[in-house]
Amino acid sequence: MILSTLRKIGFIPKKITQHAIIQRNMSEHRMFPISPSRFSWNKFKDLVHFYILVGIIPCAVVITYCNVFIGPATLSEIPPDYTPKHWEYERHPITRFLAKYVTANLQQEYEKYLAHIFMEDEKRRLKELEKQIKEKMKQRDDYQAYYYRPILAKYHRQTKENADYVDSIRGD
Repeated sequence: MILSTLRKIGFIPKKITQHAIIQRNMSEHRMFPISPSRFSWNKFKDLVHFYILVGIIPCAVVITYCNVFIGPATLSEIPPDYTPKHWEYERHPITRFLAKYVTANLQQEYEKYLAHIFMEDEKRRLKELEKQIKEKMKQRDDYQAYYYRPILAKYHRQTKENADYVDSIRGD
């Protein structure tokens, strides 16, 4: 009796699956949810895929080709009249290519450094010599300085002759 009094009249129990059915109530209430833009993320993914296709895949193909078909270098006798180049000492073909065309020869870099040191030393010696010359010129005070520009006397004489001629014509 108690159960009958708690239940509403006309209540028919339904299965749980019948309650979970999605119903479309109206057809004209379409929603466009506002969400942040994914343009930057999509552009980033596109560029990553592009550079993988353009850069990494060809590099992997070249490296695989070098390792499979060319292989590492082997040691052999050097003829007595032949001097090996610096890149010929490298074992791997890609390292040889980089040593030949990209990086500089260590001996050449060392010689450039020595040339730079030599030129700086020459500059220092010339400045020191110039300082000594100026000091001697200041001490003795009887030399024309090296920056003295002599005037040609020919033009000075012509100017004096012209001035004398003008004075003689004027007649004062």
